Amino acid sequence: MAGSGKSVAGSNSLNNGPPRGRRRPRVAVTGPDRGGLPAWLFTAWAVHRAGGRPFRVRPGRPRRQHPFDALIIGGGADVDPKLYNSEDEGPAPREIRAAEKRFSQRLLGYFFYPLLWLLRLLFQARGDILDHERDLLEKSLITRALAENKPILGICRGMQLINVVRGGTLTRDLSGFHGETPGVRSLLPVKKVRLQPDSQLARIFAATTLRVNALHNQAVATPGHRLRLSGREPNGIIQAIEATDTWCIGVQWHPEYLPQKNVQQRLFRALIRAAITD
Repeated sequence: MAGSGKSVAGSNSLNNGPPRGRRRPRVAVTGPDRGGLPAWLFTAWAVHRAGGRPFRVRPGRPRRQHPFDALIIGGGADVDPKLYNSEDEGPAPREIRAAEKRFSQRLLGYFFYPLLWLLRLLFQARGDILDHERDLLEKSLITRALAENKPILGICRGMQLINVVRGGTLTRDLSGFHGETPGVRSLLPVKKVRLQPDSQLARIFAATTLRVNALHNQAVATPGHRLRLSGREPNGIIQAIEATDTWCIGVQWHPEYLPQKNVQQRLFRALIRAAITD
């Protein structure tokens, strides 16, 4: 099975959709004003398949008073560095090189790096690399969801912004840490993530290792207040975090772009289940 690893018991109850006859939970899905249509369509499809009712939120249509039962902060432009102080620059370059010295890793890097350029044109938000209005909107939504105890899923940029809201820091540019090979970046699940065995994510996925995709420039450096590390790449880069006081999970990869992988759909099912039980 894709994403298989050491089995983790007790995950079945987390992966069921809403009971028959129950109202579909309303899920707010954030994104940019321009360039975010593919991400919205894939995420909305995943939410619908999981039993939720998605609606789109963006700076041009913030829908601030619209009620929601769960929140997804989507990927896109980098988080504005003015919102955080980055002191921890992540793994040392020598650690990255040691993790990437295998021939198979180099081959994947050289094969997928040119493909990334095309994928970025298709899927990345257009215009300035920063989106200040979106930063402000999503920060307010995260704060609201935390205050109202609504479950939150952060995807890529969304994970980073959750960390920033809770006082964590980011590595601003990962390119300098891939000293020997270009970073492996693809919509295909080509990266391995190791999950903490006692983490909520390990229970959701029923595994402690997972193959994921990668389309990011930044990463979490130090987890924020009441956030814990729950997944890393072999080279040490943080790939997943989760809150210790509420249902709030951030993943660096894009599960919405892997609709053919049932293991990734479990994350959306768990979000919907949390929206119902909360």
